[in-house]
Amino acid sequence: MPEVIVENWTSLLVAGLVCLVAILIMFFLSFLLAPRSHSRNKQIPYECGIPPAPYSFSQVNIRYYLFAILFLIFDVEAVFLFPWALVFVGNNLAFYAMLIFLGVLGIAILYCWRRGVLEWQK
Repeated sequence: MPEVIVENWTSLLVAGLVCLVAILIMFFLSFLLAPRSHSRNKQIPYECGIPPAPYSFSQVNIRYYLFAILFLIFDVEAVFLFPWALVFVGNNLAFYAMLIFLGVLGIAILYCWRRGVLEWQK
């Protein structure tokens, strides 16, 4: 194997080992220094300061899910925009493809806006 490849892999291996040791040290220090208090309330599965309800049924508004899905859609859009910016430097086809992609997403957000999905309270 050429020397450059061995040096690159060696530095990668050393960096990986340093990261692994740092993570293990942080976990150990957290275990060692964290305050511990045991109580009956800490043993319940849902600990948030509110006692659990006596019944298990809970109705959740569908708008929370719609907001989450819309956030994911437009978050993925942002992820695709960064590599596109690098490819666009000398490629007209990538520019028009991204314009179509942004147009579809723009139509989707307008549709959601018109349907009232983005309104939190009615």
